[in-house]
Amino acid sequence: MAALTLPEFQARIHQFDRESLHLELRDSYGTESELPRMAAWAAGEPDDLAWLAPYCGKVRANVAAGRTYRRAHVVSEPLSDYHRWSYSVVGPMVEAGDQIRWVSRRRVSSVAFPGNDFTMLDDLVIFHHYSGNGLNVGFTASSDRHDIELCRAAFEAAWQLGTPHRDYQSS
Repeated sequence: MAALTLPEFQARIHQFDRESLHLELRDSYGTESELPRMAAWAAGEPDDLAWLAPYCGKVRANVAAGRTYRRAHVVSEPLSDYHRWSYSVVGPMVEAGDQIRWVSRRRVSSVAFPGNDFTMLDDLVIFHHYSGNGLNVGFTASSDRHDIELCRAAFEAAWQLGTPHRDYQSS
C-alpha cells in the first residue's frame, strides 16, 4: 500500500472514470476543517455552507460527465452529535449529485467491513486513517484485488441496507 498525504488525497478524490464509493464507519470525526463548523452549529450559529461549494462544483461536473458518487454513513442511533451535524449540512452535496445513504449500525451486524473508512475510485481503494479522537492521520492507497473485493462487497451490502438521505429520519 502506498501512503498518501492529505494534499495528494484531495488532488485524487475527484479523478475517476466511473464511480466513487465512500464508506464511513465511525460515529465521530474530528477533522480540522469540520471541528470549527461543528462547534458553531452546536452554538446555534448559522452556516451558509459556502465552504462546500468547491466540492459540490466538482461533484456536479463529474455527474454531468456520467460519473457516479455514492456515500454510505454507518451510524449508531440515536445519532452522535457529529452525525446530527453532518446530516444537517449534506443537502448541497446531495443536490450536486452525491448519493448519500444512512445505515443503522444495528442493520449491519453480520456485514464484514474493512478496518478503516475508505474511498473507492473505480478499482483503487484509499483507506482513511484516524487517531482515537477522530483526527485524520493519513491515507493509504491499494489496488490489491483482495482489498478491492472486500471494500466493494462491504460498500454494496451497506448500500442495500441504507436509507436515502431524503428519506432518513435523523434522531
